[in-house]
Amino acid sequence: MTSFELPRRAWLQTMGCVAAGAATSSVIAPVAAIADAPKVPKSLRYCLNMSTVRGQNLSVPEQVDLAAKAGYDSIEPWIREIRAYEMNGGSIKDLAKRIADHGLKVDSAIGFAEWIVDNDEQRAKGLEVAKADMALIKSLGGTHIAAPPAGATKQTDLNLFKAAERYSQLLDLGVSMEVIPQIEVWGFSTTLSKLGETMLVAVESKNAAACILPDVYHLHKGGSEFHGLSLVAGNAIHCFHMNDYPADPPRATIADKDRVFPGDGVAPLTSILKTLFANGFTGTLSLELFNPEYWKQDALVVAKTGLEKMKAAVAKCA
Repeated sequence: MTSFELPRRAWLQTMGCVAAGAATSSVIAPVAAIADAPKVPKSLRYCLNMSTVRGQNLSVPEQVDLAAKAGYDSIEPWIREIRAYEMNGGSIKDLAKRIADHGLKVDSAIGFAEWIVDNDEQRAKGLEVAKADMALIKSLGGTHIAAPPAGATKQTDLNLFKAAERYSQLLDLGVSMEVIPQIEVWGFSTTLSKLGETMLVAVESKNAAACILPDVYHLHKGGSEFHGLSLVAGNAIHCFHMNDYPADPPRATIADKDRVFPGDGVAPLTSILKTLFANGFTGTLSLELFNPEYWKQDALVVAKTGLEKMKAAVAKCA
């Protein structure tokens, strides 16, 4: 045996251990090789996040009808809009039936429970809000809900390992209610603005139900490189927010209102989607836009255009 062979053998054994460890994690995966175009998953679903048509001031039932008419598979409603509908006399039971009758699903939902904050009293209230939100989404047949760092978006000293413990508590609550919270990347925030931070919290939650909710715009805004997605196992992402962004304004000043339809900006969508598919993503692509120019247009035109452009982006991966 040469002096080279022993270190080489040790290195190979070490790499075998690393590979085995990665296989046990729902969040970290080996770097994906995307040279060979991965097949587009047949189970891929297209979803309409209702922020996309917020400016048209549709009622919640009208939002459901719109998504169905435009050809979507599912919806991503906002909790506060459903609460307003309910407070004004709307029936959750009737809404659930409307969703089901259209053949739609509630693949995700947008809420802002303050589960991550340092203040114990505030966090306890946040968990109660999360519990009520999960119950509402469950009653509509939903299975997942966004878990952004609400309440800590300006904090600069949040301990991410403490955040991981809190996310695990939130996950335990979600598992018990059959609605899983997806920890969300928020690029404008000082907390969880980057993919790596969000992955750390998910992994260190040590909870098998952990999953993340990435977003093309938020990854750009927060300064994460898109190739970082190659380190995320596909089954750790249930929903992926689809949008695009222009070259100008620059990252420092770009805002939600600047998001554009997929393919109308400069984001490397083909590379992003190929990476997701290569890593085994088979979930939902949800169109989330906040563009005031789109809000001036007919809601059905916007919804159909968004769906067509998402499908066109996916078609480039085939």
